[in-house]
Amino acid sequence: MAIIITDECINCGACEPECPNNAIYEGGEEWRFSDGTSLSGDFTLTNGKTANADEEHEPISLDYYFIVPDKCTECVGFHDEPQCAAVCPVDCCVDDPDVRETEDELLAKKDLMH
Repeated sequence: MAIIITDECINCGACEPECPNNAIYEGGEEWRFSDGTSLSGDFTLTNGKTANADEEHEPISLDYYFIVPDKCTECVGFHDEPQCAAVCPVDCCVDDPDVRETEDELLAKKDLMH
């Protein structure tokens, strides 16, 4: 599964530098798959979707930090636990009930991006 940031976020920014996939962005910021990854050009995500790594995408949230689910690996392959949740002072980095992935799927996603 991926991690989401709830609307309880206080915009402290503690989570953003902790993400090994650069999947966390400040509210209102456009994002790209190539940000903080080795992806470039057209590619296929592990879920079968195709994308261009350098294409800018609309922010998921305008008001608070957000996590791009297609870039989130819950820190699998990097750390024992999601680092955003570990450093969040208000516990607003939580499991996303709408995005469920196995550890093998998360490792495959990590391998694709790095």
